[in-house]
Amino acid sequence: MIKIEGLSKKYGSNHVLKKIDLILEAGKVYGIVGENGSGKTTLFNCLVGLESYGGEITSVFKILKDHVGFLQTESHFFSKITGEEYLQFFANARSIKIDDFQERNIFDLPLNKYASTYSTGMKKKLTLTAILLQKNDFFIFDEPFNGVDIQSNIIITEIIFKLKSLGKTILLSSHIFDTLAKTCDEIHVLENGVFTQKVLQKDFTNLEAEMKKMTIANKIDKLSF
Repeated sequence: MIKIEGLSKKYGSNHVLKKIDLILEAGKVYGIVGENGSGKTTLFNCLVGLESYGGEITSVFKILKDHVGFLQTESHFFSKITGEEYLQFFANARSIKIDDFQERNIFDLPLNKYASTYSTGMKKKLTLTAILLQKNDFFIFDEPFNGVDIQSNIIITEIIFKLKSLGKTILLSSHIFDTLAKTCDEIHVLENGVFTQKVLQKDFTNLEAEMKKMTIANKIDKLSF
């Protein structure tokens, strides 16, 4: 279990997160939705120790970041590192020995080529493979379905189901509501740095309708088609 209490984050006078409270249990998938700038990525960065913060994050793990696999919206790569070397780097970080990376290359990536030359979708798939090979207990996926092909989206969805069946904790954000509805046990709505709603599976349809109504409103009509 991971417990977040009173989590706050400010950049100067900009209060991005305002006393966030959330409990994440093993074997469950949690979705975070919110407009750009609502604080989703900042929340993730705080959880993995990339940002300082106010409040408290506690877990069953002695050092939480040593058990987290974080798939960022955009991963960063050294200019002279191949796909296989990237996977080796992540395995070394968890002291995991892997003899054949090609055998575990589920996305058929060109592991002998420099990762910096990969497309956006290929980079995302490489990073996802790397954090999965680490055998982490807690996974954070920031927009995992953006920029990848349909076949890979199907694989990623099944990966989430598999991780859940193994008792892992998954926290993810996505602007594609259908994928959240398929994979999540509950969805939390983040607005202006605070959670405004907690929605369980049985109410996902109502949340989608509500979000469409709030987002679209009369904006389409203003184009005067």
